[in-house]
Amino acid sequence: MRAKYVLSEVMTGLWRNVTMTIAMIITMAVSLTMLGASLVMYHQIDQMKSTFINNVEVSIFISNDATPEQITSIGDSLKSDSLVKSSSFEDHNQAFEKFKKMTVNQPNLVAVTTAANLPQSYRVKLKDPDKFADINTKYKDMPGVDNVVDQATLLDKVFKVLGALQNLALVLAIAQGLAALLLVANTIQVAAYSKRREVAVMKLVGASNWFIQSPFVLEAMFAGIIGALIAFGGLVASKVFLVDGSLKALSALLGKVEWSTIFWQLPLLVVAGALVSGVTGWVTLRAYIKK
Repeated sequence: MRAKYVLSEVMTGLWRNVTMTIAMIITMAVSLTMLGASLVMYHQIDQMKSTFINNVEVSIFISNDATPEQITSIGDSLKSDSLVKSSSFEDHNQAFEKFKKMTVNQPNLVAVTTAANLPQSYRVKLKDPDKFADINTKYKDMPGVDNVVDQATLLDKVFKVLGALQNLALVLAIAQGLAALLLVANTIQVAAYSKRREVAVMKLVGASNWFIQSPFVLEAMFAGIIGALIAFGGLVASKVFLVDGSLKALSALLGKVEWSTIFWQLPLLVVAGALVSGVTGWVTLRAYIKK
């Protein structure tokens, strides 16, 4: 009987304050969508970092005036170097073929470039990517070496930009979350005020605070869960129409966003939406009832 009464009060409260409820659902949906998107982005960037670090190379570019003996000497040093996992030589023609693949959409640039314009190099994978400074010190002044470039240093700038986007998305999600909390608190207070006489009567007849609070808390949790489901739907739509659609080219940089990553957001968002809304409603109503 009590459960039936509580549920009926929840439905009545939702309908009575339908405008506020809709506003609360929308606010929760927006904040949870941004939270889910930021979590997906964090996962993808961490995955991308791991992939790039495992495949990062050091490029030892050969001077144009290097002799065959000097080139061979550099290769022999790399083969016997305890810091080197593997190395391969890239001549002018191989460099040119790679250049053509990278600039396939820029035929004019390819037309004015010849194989001789592109430097030869050794592509080196290190056992420990953090040991670039040691490799650079050892090979930068070796005869026949033009310069030594670490891909990790170049990628670090990209990671910093992506990290800033991560933080921005998280800050916006937190800001939206605070707005959602305030809206939940305000909605609960309005609902409690509209039923202040019923609440007073229940207190007079000895109803427990839990019994009085439960319909309002469930209203907030219901709105939070609906907002979470809408947020999850937004992530699914983004996966279908953006990640796998118009922004599919970005998968080469960020990596493919797997469906498993998206589906994992559903329980997280539902729990977050229900917990945040429920706790906020309980704290707000507890303070209100004590007045």
